[in-house]
Amino acid sequence: MRVAIFDFDGTIYKDETFQLMMDHLKDHPNVTGYDKFYRSIVPIYGLYKAKLYPESRMKAKLMWHYLRAFEGKTDQDVFQFFAEVKDKIMSNLNEEVVKRLQDHHRDGYYTIVVSGAFTPFLNATIDELPFDRRIGTEIEYVDGVLPKRFKMSHMQGKEKMRTLENIFEGKEIDWDHSYGYGDSFSDLSFLNLVGHPVAVMPDEKLEAHAKKEGWEIMLDEHVKL
Repeated sequence: MRVAIFDFDGTIYKDETFQLMMDHLKDHPNVTGYDKFYRSIVPIYGLYKAKLYPESRMKAKLMWHYLRAFEGKTDQDVFQFFAEVKDKIMSNLNEEVVKRLQDHHRDGYYTIVVSGAFTPFLNATIDELPFDRRIGTEIEYVDGVLPKRFKMSHMQGKEKMRTLENIFEGKEIDWDHSYGYGDSFSDLSFLNLVGHPVAVMPDEKLEAHAKKEGWEIMLDEHVKL
């Protein structure tokens, strides 16, 4: 089996989704936790900017505090909230990456997106894209409701790698002829797995690594070798 693995933010979706989700929470008439959320993240982001907090931990904390706005909400409430931004997400996709996804799907690759975004967000917004599996940060409900005390494991870096290893355990994967698409140096966790890694509008560290290794680099919807 050949696989094609895709990151989401900065790869399939051109930008970062977190700002979009912050704006959606701020303006939403039925979810009122924005002020509490914002007060919670200011010191965390300040420590990150002062280089006293690693980026991975900062992102995980921001996602956790964001989810607190939905305490007491049902899984359907959360899904509907995310579905409301579907048009904005679909209008800002990287067309070249989506074309690659469609080509891989047509050619029989097992297509998978692995993202730090919440899984119900992925299910609500990119359900029309031909992914065989969508993996994100899981939300653990109790009897269909998000409890006041919840645990959350942010899907990023090594967690992506562990999840992929569990999914493909015991399966015969043709890694040499598989593809991976990512924009961040942290995506090396899965880009190093495949025979055809593609750096999509990469950050500085990933671009330098891709050039050194002779990887394909995709910039501004044009492909450069």
